[in-house]
Amino acid sequence: MEIETPPSSKPYEKPEGERRGVVIVNTGDGKGKSTAAFGLALRAHGRGKPVKIWQFMKVPSARFGEHRMFEQLGMPIEGLGDGFSWKSQDLEQSGQLARDGWLKAQASILSGDYFLVVLDEITYPLIYGWVQLDDVLVTLRERPKHVHVVLTGRRCPPELIELADTVTEMQMVKHAFKAGIPAQRGIED
Repeated sequence: MEIETPPSSKPYEKPEGERRGVVIVNTGDGKGKSTAAFGLALRAHGRGKPVKIWQFMKVPSARFGEHRMFEQLGMPIEGLGDGFSWKSQDLEQSGQLARDGWLKAQASILSGDYFLVVLDEITYPLIYGWVQLDDVLVTLRERPKHVHVVLTGRRCPPELIELADTVTEMQMVKHAFKAGIPAQRGIED
């Protein structure tokens, strides 16, 4: 490791543009996409801003750590799916759940009732063809000016990356699972 001297002056100029809602994409094969989105949700909620989290691959009855905590905080989080495709008993039903879920998420974005809407794991229904990319793109373009939207998931379509204001690609460098260590409750649930 090389030691650096801390900067003594601000390394950037303050932007002069207007404040408005932004579209944020967290994608890539590394861990942390949903976790980063949940961190933003907590930040907004901590500022008294209304937040809604939609989880496209989680079942409505999911009780993972984030569900338990958001429930305690009074932050709405809703599962829209029936689990990942390899767990599904009926992929046609999975697709219908995703389409129905998208209509709910779309309505929450367009309503203007929320400062931040999280579309967790939405890339999967998009790349499986269950949700139409054009509908998502139009909704993001036509959303009220103050609404921020975070989209998460692997293999984000390039059209969403192009439209987004901020894109972060999580890159896996090393993962405990590949070393034979199973998922840990409270870390990966």
